[in-house]
Amino acid sequence: MKLTIITPDSVVYEGSFTAITVPGTSGSFQILRDHAAIVSTLQDGEVIIENGKEEEKIIIKGGVVETKDNTVTLLAEGIVKE
Repeated sequence: MKLTIITPDSVVYEGSFTAITVPGTSGSFQILRDHAAIVSTLQDGEVIIENGKEEEKIIIKGGVVETKDNTVTLLAEGIVKE
């Protein structure tokens, strides 16, 4: 599955993943292969990107996520640098 995370300033992440957990405004949810097509708003929080046994975390400042045909695009208002 393909994931792209974009902020107004740049592309933050572009790559493949096996699962992603995002902070939806009604609660966190996970996107897996063959997920139904959706568009959802996001609140500030942690995006967890899983690729096999590897895991990467990115903290976002709200945004919108869209998934369709095993492609996920996440438009974040910003990210928190650690």
